Amino acid sequence: MQHDNFDERDCLRRIEQGDEVAARELLRHFHPFVLKLVRAHLPRRLSEEDLVQMIFIKIFHKLNQYRGRMPLQHWISRIAVNTCFNALKAEKIRPEWRLGDFSEEIAAGIEKLATTTVETATTDDCDHAKKLVNELIVQLSPEDRLIITLLHLEEKSVEEIHALTGWSRSVIKVRAFRARAKMKKMLNQREALAVA
Repeated sequence: MQHDNFDERDCLRRIEQGDEVAARELLRHFHPFVLKLVRAHLPRRLSEEDLVQMIFIKIFHKLNQYRGRMPLQHWISRIAVNTCFNALKAEKIRPEWRLGDFSEEIAAGIEKLATTTVETATTDDCDHAKKLVNELIVQLSPEDRLIITLLHLEEKSVEEIHALTGWSRSVIKVRAFRARAKMKKMLNQREALAVA
């Protein structure tokens, strides 16, 4: 957090009493944290600032429900991740992609990745791989996309994902396994298209 002298308990007490300055302090303190979460889970069709505003509206609306059983940052992160998740879910995602939907650069990258070993990969190969992973992730359901992003791209533990989403640990593991299998299947289909 950016403000080391932020007194969370005092700020919450003052907000409860209707202190608008305290509300601005809370917003200023947690804005970078919420913005980081939004950038990690941003739906394609929403601006990050719109989503951040929606999250803070929910935070202030539900602040009277915060009981202090968990750190405020965890409570806020759960609201932020769930808001992003709901926005992703509401977004209409194309169920499939054709090779023609990719740029020539990415299509060539798919073919090259199929024949490139890790030891000989160039910076361009790594960039193509990142683009391809992002293209595959976009095709997943919002739930699967969230799990893959949190678990593999952000390298969060199952326990951290449980704290953020409220999903059970077994659901997280099963969903991650199935999402990886879907991505592998999509990649195999694309490789077949690239060779054809």
